[in-house]
Amino acid sequence: MGQDGVGDIHFDNAELTQVIGYAALVVILAEGGLGTKWKEVKPVLPAATALALAGVAVSVGVTASAAHYLIGLEWRQALIIGAVVSSTDAAAVFSVLRKIPLPARVTGTLEAESGFNDAPVVILVVSLSTAGPAEHWYVLLGVILLELAIGAAIGLAVGWLGSWGLRHVALPASGLYPIAVMAIAVVAYAAGALAHGSGFLAVYLAAMVMGNARLPHWPATRGFADGLGWMAQIGMFVLLGLLVTPHELGDDIVPALAIGLVLTMVARPLSVVLCLSPFRVPWQEQALMSWAGLRGAVPIILATIPMVEGVDASRRIFNIVFILVVVYTLVQGPTLPWLGRKLHLGDGSEAADLGIESAPLERLRGHLLSVAIPGESKMHGVEVAELRLPHGAAVTFIVRAGESFVPLPTTILQRGDELLVVATDPVRDATESRLRAVGRGGKLAGWLGTDGASR
Repeated sequence: MGQDGVGDIHFDNAELTQVIGYAALVVILAEGGLGTKWKEVKPVLPAATALALAGVAVSVGVTASAAHYLIGLEWRQALIIGAVVSSTDAAAVFSVLRKIPLPARVTGTLEAESGFNDAPVVILVVSLSTAGPAEHWYVLLGVILLELAIGAAIGLAVGWLGSWGLRHVALPASGLYPIAVMAIAVVAYAAGALAHGSGFLAVYLAAMVMGNARLPHWPATRGFADGLGWMAQIGMFVLLGLLVTPHELGDDIVPALAIGLVLTMVARPLSVVLCLSPFRVPWQEQALMSWAGLRGAVPIILATIPMVEGVDASRRIFNIVFILVVVYTLVQGPTLPWLGRKLHLGDGSEAADLGIESAPLERLRGHLLSVAIPGESKMHGVEVAELRLPHGAAVTFIVRAGESFVPLPTTILQRGDELLVVATDPVRDATESRLRAVGRGGKLAGWLGTDGASR
């Protein structure tokens, strides 16, 4: 639709693109935070934090050195490119990883990292792009840590207060709850920014707190947030596409590919190894996380900051980042499932795991679990009574080959079945754990020592 296209729309307002891009990023981070499960993030929080801070620093240094020595950019411009492309994209990570059957430790680490690392990268890019950057590196480091601390404190406080309020205040219509949740997330961003903290970290943490607080009308809220997230991504890519001038990209293709190659094959793997080796993360998982440092629209939005600030060669920086992101996202994203299988992280026991979603029956203080039995699950051939679910839980419905029926205790489960399991609030987690255990170990799961803990 833009220049050099069929529509011939001339759009070159980088400042408007940046403002709308920031707004879209707030929505995307809020949606990602609402979908982040604390029980999966908690064990990997130190590793994800290390990747989001130390990992970004390593990646910036290596990528900037490549841009300076290989492409000939000045150090300021090289550091800006290094900082811009060192942030993994939350939207890309959230949309791709949740569709791949990977261990919970891997997805939890990558999702938390992508939610955390936008904040320090934005601070770094702004500092490098403004007319008066910090004179000493330790001053800049202190500013980044202070803004992150302020943003984290505000995000946790707003998330807790918002969760408490939504559980104790009866809104006049159920459709207002999703709007209220997103409004609270936006308030967290605004409060963090006004307090000279990181608004992006604040919105992600506030959304994560609310997402794990069992709020009223939660399924509707998740669907609403997911729809807003998709709208934000679509709007963002439309504006970025209009801002690009295709005939200007030719001279920057080779430099972009060279920087991207160093980022993908050297900077990202080095940052992962240095940050995750102290946590004794297996090399297979490190290899996958090295390849899963997905970049999306966020780095391109960050590349508009030097354009707005009038940095020399800012248009070239934008073009290089645009080419790099498009090419390497097309290469990395589709190959993740293949790499996961080759590293034995996306098949075997993980492929036999169950897909479980929970819809709370709020008035009855219960939960409705939707359980899908995949092809390799050891739940195949198990009778309903042999599931031995906790007291207060029962299989109430089965959908098989397009037909539904109410099962008997002697009904034998088969591959491809979809089960509806009702569980009271106190035994909800135990029920899911037992279902996962049977899926991995069959009817003798308890005797064989197989449990339902996420890995």
